[in-house]
Amino acid sequence: MNIKLVKLSYEYKQQLFDMMDEWLAVEQNFSPYMIRRNDYHDFDYYLENLEIKEEKDGRVPDSTFFCLDLDRNIFVGAINIRHYLNDELLYTGGHIGDGIRPSERRKGYATAMIKLGLEECRKLGITKVLMTCDKDNIGSAKSIMNNGGVLENEVVEDGVIEQRYWITL
Repeated sequence: MNIKLVKLSYEYKQQLFDMMDEWLAVEQNFSPYMIRRNDYHDFDYYLENLEIKEEKDGRVPDSTFFCLDLDRNIFVGAINIRHYLNDELLYTGGHIGDGIRPSERRKGYATAMIKLGLEECRKLGITKVLMTCDKDNIGSAKSIMNNGGVLENEVVEDGVIEQRYWITL
């Protein structure tokens, strides 16, 4: 698996469009939320507003990366890293939101992408990372545990059971 995390730029516009078109044809509410928050068709606005630079309206600063398969030159997923936790993120949401596009699931990309994301967390000085997933999302839970995630507990958010995992870096 030959992947790396990249920041979005004009160089990757087509890769973004291809991934988002596929994803949105299959599901509307996928993670990470930040990549579907704005309309990617207005690329300039999308690019400018992809990341939160300072805390505002309950949202903390974050960094968004896209997982580029270097052999095929496609985006296979995305990861959003919150630089610190507020009360809401501590309860549910955590430091990292991640997702793999539908056609690339069950191939090991999530585990590998999270590993690269944890390196970005280290660069930010985060030493203990919280990741959450819905209890019925077995693949996500496995990817988190494969990266050292230890289940702390389960909470109910909007009628859905969410598992909270901590990863010590």
